[in-house]
Amino acid sequence: MKCNASIVLYNTPLGLVNEAVHNLRACPEICEIYLIDNSPRGEIETMEGVKYIHNRRNLGYGRAHNIAIKHTLSSDVPLHLVLNADVHFTPQAITQCIKAMEDNPDYGQLMPKIYYPNGEVQHLCKLLPSPLDLFGRRFLSRKLIAKRLDRFEMRPTGYNKPMDVPYLSGCFMLLRCSALRKVGLFDEHYFLYPEDIDLTRRIHRYYRTMFFPDVEVIHDHRQESYHSWKMAWIHFVNMACYFNKWGWNMLTDKERKAFNKRAIEENFPADYQYK
Repeated sequence: MKCNASIVLYNTPLGLVNEAVHNLRACPEICEIYLIDNSPRGEIETMEGVKYIHNRRNLGYGRAHNIAIKHTLSSDVPLHLVLNADVHFTPQAITQCIKAMEDNPDYGQLMPKIYYPNGEVQHLCKLLPSPLDLFGRRFLSRKLIAKRLDRFEMRPTGYNKPMDVPYLSGCFMLLRCSALRKVGLFDEHYFLYPEDIDLTRRIHRYYRTMFFPDVEVIHDHRQESYHSWKMAWIHFVNMACYFNKWGWNMLTDKERKAFNKRAIEENFPADYQYK
């Protein structure tokens, strides 16, 4: 099964770009590789085996990826990989993920098991968030809401089995094109951060959105909004946009409650009590 891939750049170190492109090109299933550059000054003049698009301004994460995804949807390539440049992987890892999508036509999206460079698991399988989950996670001490955050990040599952998850990270999104044709692309109202929540939950309505721990990759996750007031403000504004769209409480977002309840019942230990 063939697949296209896209990486969005913004003043991205060239070494990361070269590594990612090299490993994608070594994967026989990958057809086209798109580098979508949001940097004010494009720093990649030529690179063999890629389609380079320089936007000359920062369009945002989802909107930039949509440029590449639209090219894929106009072709007969059935899969598209949305990838961060700071994800480290082998060509075999991509092949395994693509094979899982090929073997399971009900999979609309797939994310492998993701580690920090120090070997710790990144807890990137999440329930659909409430405002407390996201704003509390960002601004409150973890000790105050530790149990709630553990549930939100699905830590009781152990991250050791395939799971159908309503919110998967945007750092590695292997997407089925037929699902995108059904639900649409990234919502371009978001500049950064909640576009992965929004797209995963739309795909989750009709397909399985899978965590696939048989494949492992490494992600240099920097959490920029925790180190920059500018990025923190961008995070806050875009999350407010998300909740304006989907609802700020369970009365206006009943789908969130239903999806989360199902994810807990299917994946958490049998003695875990959903509240």
